[in-house]
Amino acid sequence: MSDADAAARRAEAPLHTRRSALAIGVALTLAAQWIVLRLLHVELAPHYEALLAGTGIFGAAFLLSWGAEVAQLDIPQALALAFLALVAVLPEYTVDIYFAWRAGQDPVYTAFATANMTGSNRLLIGVGWPAVVVTVWMTTRRRAIAIASDHGIELFYLLLATVYSLVLPFKATLSLWDAAALLTIFGFYAAAAARAHVVEPELEGVSAVIAGFGVGGRRITTIALFVVAGLTILMAAEPFAEGLLASGRRFGIEEFLLVQWLAPLASESPEFIIAVLFAIRGNAGAAMGTLISSKVNQWTLLIGMLPLAYGTSSGSLANPMHLDPRQVEEILLTTAQSLFAVVILADFSFSLLEGVVLFVLFGTQMVSTSPEFRYYYSFLYLVLAIAFVVMRPQLRQSLWLLLRGTQVRRGT
Repeated sequence: MSDADAAARRAEAPLHTRRSALAIGVALTLAAQWIVLRLLHVELAPHYEALLAGTGIFGAAFLLSWGAEVAQLDIPQALALAFLALVAVLPEYTVDIYFAWRAGQDPVYTAFATANMTGSNRLLIGVGWPAVVVTVWMTTRRRAIAIASDHGIELFYLLLATVYSLVLPFKATLSLWDAAALLTIFGFYAAAAARAHVVEPELEGVSAVIAGFGVGGRRITTIALFVVAGLTILMAAEPFAEGLLASGRRFGIEEFLLVQWLAPLASESPEFIIAVLFAIRGNAGAAMGTLISSKVNQWTLLIGMLPLAYGTSSGSLANPMHLDPRQVEEILLTTAQSLFAVVILADFSFSLLEGVVLFVLFGTQMVSTSPEFRYYYSFLYLVLAIAFVVMRPQLRQSLWLLLRGTQVRRGT
């Protein structure tokens, strides 16, 4: 780095620090307002309760993201992987597991548990992934993102979980056996990632400022972020979920759709924003790696936890969650989208055209909620996945290596 570049960075440092302090202040305020409201036992109308609890979760998600990034400097790699995987999606887990727990006592809530799970997974691929590649194109005019081969670990286990999930619509249940299978896949994924090449995290923005506090300062700050975020999420999950349902009934909006799309936005959008910021700063590979890892976590750990929460609440882990026809259609559509997404990334490249295709397919699903429409789109995803494999020889070779686990061994 030249002297001029070093001087420019020093001049920018105070501005970055002020911006980071402002960002932390805003996120803390969003999270803390809900803690204060709950401690004061303030009674709110359902729509205000959903709004303010959702805002609290939104702020807490940012705090968790920053804390998780900085924690990588202090937690041993093997432990960090399991811990950070859970932390990254804690807001989504808390809301969805609440629905699954309630479903064990009231079967009506089963639909909401699957709605939240399918919505968050489809948003991640249909909006999050395209947002990164579009951002890269807008800032650099590059029409594709190269994905590091180390991410073959995530893609392999995502493919494995997706293939297993194809059986779920046919048996129309989420059972203890499904939990065992998906949690086992997650366990192998965590173990494989723990053996992978360790890369020092590249911290930017708020996390970089916190890392500069020194060892003691950053640890205290990280713990404080986790405590505030954890309290907020635990205190907001039930009011947010129930507030959404009550708001839907009050305003004549279908509760299933509110839970499927609005609830995940509160927990997923901070992750999307951070990924886009990574892309703007020229680190598109890290942005995609974060979102791919999140998809693996949601498609294994999150789904696997639902029947456990349901069974525990219902009085027996052997009791399966029974899925009605609409839930079956939603899971089939989400699985088909996941399969198509893995095929797209199998060559470790993600193009602007592929991102646009994912977004258009996701967006046009909103045109109709009829069962036939969801089956049509499931079939379309599957046909496109087959067409990509048939028409692109290089993709076939990459997918074959992925299926054999060769890419996983390369990452170790």
